This record gives sequence, structure tokens and C-alpha cells, in this order.
Amino acid sequence: MYLTRSEIDPTRRSARKLLGSPQAMHAAVLGGFDHLGADSGSRGRVLWRVDQTAEALVVYVVSEAEPDLDTPGGLLEQAGRPGTQKTRPYSRVLDQLEPGQRWAFRLRGNPVKSVRDDSSQRGQRVARLGIAGQTEWLTRKAERLGIDVGEPETETFAITRRGVDQFIRATGGRRTVTIAWAQFDGTLEVRDADLLRQALTNGVGPAKGYGCGLLTLAKAPR
Repeated sequence: MYLTRSEIDPTRRSARKLLGSPQAMHAAVLGGFDHLGADSGSRGRVLWRVDQTAEALVVYVVSEAEPDLDTPGGLLEQAGRPGTQKTRPYSRVLDQLEPGQRWAFRLRGNPVKSVRDDSSQRGQRVARLGIAGQTEWLTRKAERLGIDVGEPETETFAITRRGVDQFIRATGGRRTVTIAWAQFDGTLEVRDADLLRQALTNGVGPAKGYGCGLLTLAKAPR
């Protein structure tokens, strides 16, 4: 597994186009694996997320294969700052996880709930739009992710950004896709290291192809 960080230049017209369509950004990120040739179809799960930091607009990618976002015609040539890609083995983080550790975390999630009506055996996903519902979504998921983020009213995280992305999906029949997302920042305690590794490498919740689901860790503040 690899963790990659690259910078996007939001002043470029092509960058604004990608930032306005998670589907287009996803395609640009996947273009970073074209160097695999015939093996590109077996690249495995690719997670990505765009972060706004104080210094830059950054895209993070977690993948089984090492990407090349600097390839001619690739993401960085289209919309980024060439030469800013930094890739490192993700094992540096995954291998050191142990129960009881505290980490700072960030997750851009697509909080949903399943609603079943009388005409269907399967529940239909419905977006959770309110802060309370989005907060509950992560709190309820915590055990399955192998983490502890506190109890209701005492969560160790906050929703720092929220938004709704709407775009036309060009594949599988043109239709409008709407994704309500929330960015969660805070601290977590590791309860089950194996479950947390799965969450870090496979993602959390739906809309993973559209920039949601990537959970990242950093050193917790002292």
C-alpha cells in the first residue's frame, strides 16, 4: 500500500473543472496508474481526497500500486503543480498500529442512512444532512472501524467542513448524482488495530469513487 500527496493549483481553469466534478477528478486520479499498462485494471482499491490546507490545495491518494500523477497528461500536468508528488509506503503507519494508541484523524465521509419502504425488500440510502445526524453516523460506525471517538455529547471530533456536490454522471447512463459530504477532524483511540487497518486501506462508507471514505491519521496533539 502507498500514501501519496500532491498539490493542486486552483488558479488553473482545468483544476477548477476537476474540482467541480468528483467524477472527473476520480478519472484523473486513476490516470496515475496508466503506467501499469495491461495491469491497470487490477490496480485494486484507490481512495482519494482533496484537502484545503493553510498552504495549499492537496490531493491524497491511498492505493495498492504506486501511482505516477506526474505522467504526461496526468493529474499534475492538467491541474496541479508538477513535481509535488510525494509517495511513501503506507506500512509505516499500518504496521505500528496498536490498541490504546491515540491519533489525530481526518475523514471526508458521505453520511447516509438506510430507509426501507413497503415496496422494497432492500433499504434505500438517504443522505444525512444535519450536523447531528452526520455526527451520529460516525459515532455509530466507530466500533466497526476499530476506534473509539467518545460517546454522544462527548465526541472527540468535530465536523469542520460540509457540502453537497452535484454533477452529471456520464457512465452507465447520464444522470445527476448528488453527494452530501462532511469532513470530520479530531482524535481517536485504537481499539482493534486490524479493523482500523481495514478502514484505512478499504475506506469508510459509500461514495469512495467520488472523494469520500479516505481516513488518514497523524500524530495526536500532546
